[in-house]
Amino acid sequence: MAAPSNWGEFKQQFVSPEGRVSDNGNGGISHTEGQGLAMLMASQYDDQATFERIWGWTKNNLQVREDKLFAWSWSVPEGVKDLNNASDGDLLIAWALARAYQKWQTPEYLSASIEISQTIREKLLRKTSKGLVILPGLVGFESPEGTVVNLSYWVFPAIDGLKQIDPSPQWSELKLSGLKLIKEARFGKWRLPPDWLLIGNTLSPTTNDRFGYDAVRTPLYLIWGGLASRELLKPFKEFWSSFKEAEFMPSWTDLKTNAVGAYNASTGFHNIAKITIAYPNLQSLQVSAPSPSESYYSHMLTLFTQLALEDLNN
Repeated sequence: MAAPSNWGEFKQQFVSPEGRVSDNGNGGISHTEGQGLAMLMASQYDDQATFERIWGWTKNNLQVREDKLFAWSWSVPEGVKDLNNASDGDLLIAWALARAYQKWQTPEYLSASIEISQTIREKLLRKTSKGLVILPGLVGFESPEGTVVNLSYWVFPAIDGLKQIDPSPQWSELKLSGLKLIKEARFGKWRLPPDWLLIGNTLSPTTNDRFGYDAVRTPLYLIWGGLASRELLKPFKEFWSSFKEAEFMPSWTDLKTNAVGAYNASTGFHNIAKITIAYPNLQSLQVSAPSPSESYYSHMLTLFTQLALEDLNN
């Protein structure tokens, strides 16, 4: 498959010759989300040399825990900044390895993917009153008040991909709990899910109280995973459609006060809103390219939207 210019520009701007992906909107750190995204894109566009560099750097610099999960954050000159993992990054890396094995039949990719996948199931899944959930990280998300989750860490297409190489009923159970939580965790005027959710005696947003930089990915993952029912997409469609006539689209809304951000969301946000509003009529949809001055995150959301469209339309 021919690579779009968005991927070429991302490589040039954010991927070092050694395979380290830099987040210029977050102090230039590298993290597992960025490494996993870049591995997914390299496998999608048959770029094994780049894939090898990114996977090699990730394995050597982030897979330094005693288990097979990854330290989520790395920076110059300190190296690993936080040994705790980020579960969405772990999922993306394992899924990217599985897709790379399908593309190139390299046995090491498959064995590494299975190893990471099994560790995710063993270390990060928890039973709650709302079913089986995935902790955002191994440390820091469980307390007497309940369990904190991030609904955008339910990367539904990745869950399906890992179920194929690591068959377990836990993956189906996790998927069902995610759908249930997205359906129930609705707050504010637009009935949107929060970035961070506490599962306690009831469901409640954590102190952030926003639908924003994390939760924006939730409708994309529903669409990409083939789970986007009319009911599940309705709040996202209504929120973003309400700004069609405005000069900007906010990047967040406060779920208590219904206030919205006063600045225009990035191109990446706009692309997710575009695919959400258009769904299910996606055949002719095209993503917009971020400007070079936009941050890593805008480029990342754009590439994820592009990859989802290619998977769904091919």
